[in-house]
Amino acid sequence: MMLPAFATVPVLTGAAALAQQPGSGDNGGQGEDFGKSSPVGLLLLLLFFIAVVFLVRSMTKHLKRVPASFDEQPAEDAGGKPAEGDDGKAEQEKNDRAEAGPRGERT
Repeated sequence: MMLPAFATVPVLTGAAALAQQPGSGDNGGQGEDFGKSSPVGLLLLLLFFIAVVFLVRSMTKHLKRVPASFDEQPAEDAGGKPAEGDDGKAEQEKNDRAEAGPRGERT
């Protein structure tokens, strides 16, 4: 099979570019320091690790507050009977707001 003349020039140019030796001056962006880490990289890695530790601690605290079950249980009055028409949500919300800090955070 014979290639036309206009197709042989790009093929030969591409082959010449691929056949260049590494010491020809162009390292393809990989200088002598390529692949070496710096103290700034270590500091950044440590900061990310510390942030992850604090996020895990916060998540653990929040997960401890989650109830074991989300099934609704009727509120009981002093007599041991559920109150009619009142499931205790309003009272619970009032207590939650009272426990909350100045920005809505629990203490």
